[in-house]
Amino acid sequence: MISVQNISKVYRLYHHPLDRLLGNFRTDSRRSADFWALKDVTFRVEKGEVFAILGPNGSGKSTLLQIISGILRPTSGRVLTSGRIAALLELGAGFNPEFTGRDNVYLNGEIMGLTRKEMERAFPEIEAFAELGRFIDRPVKEYSSGMYVRLAFSTAIHVDPEILIVDEALAVGDAIFASRCIRKFEDLRQKKVTVLLVSHDLGLIKRLADRAVFMLEGQVVMEGTPKDAVNQYVGFVLDRERASRPAVTGLDENIAAKSSFRHGDGASRVVDVQLVNGAGAPCRAFRPGEALVVRILAVFNQPVTNPVVGILIRNRIGLDVFGTNSRLEGIDLGTFEEGEELEIEFEMDCLLSRQEYTLTVATQYSNGLSQDWMDDVLDFQVVDTKDVAGVLNLNARVRHRKLVAARDQQPSGLVQP
Repeated sequence: MISVQNISKVYRLYHHPLDRLLGNFRTDSRRSADFWALKDVTFRVEKGEVFAILGPNGSGKSTLLQIISGILRPTSGRVLTSGRIAALLELGAGFNPEFTGRDNVYLNGEIMGLTRKEMERAFPEIEAFAELGRFIDRPVKEYSSGMYVRLAFSTAIHVDPEILIVDEALAVGDAIFASRCIRKFEDLRQKKVTVLLVSHDLGLIKRLADRAVFMLEGQVVMEGTPKDAVNQYVGFVLDRERASRPAVTGLDENIAAKSSFRHGDGASRVVDVQLVNGAGAPCRAFRPGEALVVRILAVFNQPVTNPVVGILIRNRIGLDVFGTNSRLEGIDLGTFEEGEELEIEFEMDCLLSRQEYTLTVATQYSNGLSQDWMDDVLDFQVVDTKDVAGVLNLNARVRHRKLVAARDQQPSGLVQP
């Protein structure tokens, strides 16, 4: 369990190194400025929960994790934790570069409060998971960044932590290691280990997290489901340079009410979205192999040249399944004046497996900034009598034949008695 209660952290920034020295003897606000890395942050993570923290660089995520881990002291507020904490923060933090990998594993175990015998029992699993081979007995200063993180992650998860704190630890690992770590996260969840996770991998957060917060400028902007937090974060990233979000009025009120999150500068507005089958009839249930058509109607509120219209299909837990847009498909939509409308259709073969999905649509500029982005505006399902793993049904065709074992074949030229 982790309880973060009104945490704030302020740093005093000095204009000149001499001002820092003088600041120890007298208070002069003209010589320094206060920077609030965190402002009144409050949330609670229950035992066995995977909790994600999202936000752009500089939003206070790493500072918050260091306070929770006990590395930094907050200016105000407090953190209550229950259980042994294992933290993966900065790459190689806690490792002595002159020690071998083996020595660092034992050192970290002692820091965590484990006995020598406990570490000797755990070491074979740590070594096998890290897959460092002979480098386990080489100084870690010779390690690559990937080797560093493999050893650090393996050590942290095999010392039986009750709370695991991870800050972008998987960013430098290869795909095979990342897949192995994801499976380990699932195992930790089954063991009721509390996980606090910071990552810019939005798909990973959607897959692993139970809840998430979106932080901005040291404050928690929203707390909720991973999907909603990711949508807020994506909206911020796409429209960072936009000063304010226009109000939704007029024709598109009904369609806007269906969207889980909407953002854009309003140069164009999506006023209707339909899902239809190959015959053009409205449809919200499709079978594999059928035609799936997305029909979008947008109106332009100001002149726009070469707009881009796109779609994105997600599964029920918010993972991106397929996305495309008019630019990727090689379609030039031309120029639109104020008041003109655009109707566009995306027709696809439904190769999805039996699940529920959501549809996100967007109109954008050619540089990627949004005019109107609507997350999860419609939902639909794929029905099928066949069970397959994953999100795609690629209509596999299986061929097989029985091979006669060599020992059952008679060598040529021999006469059987």
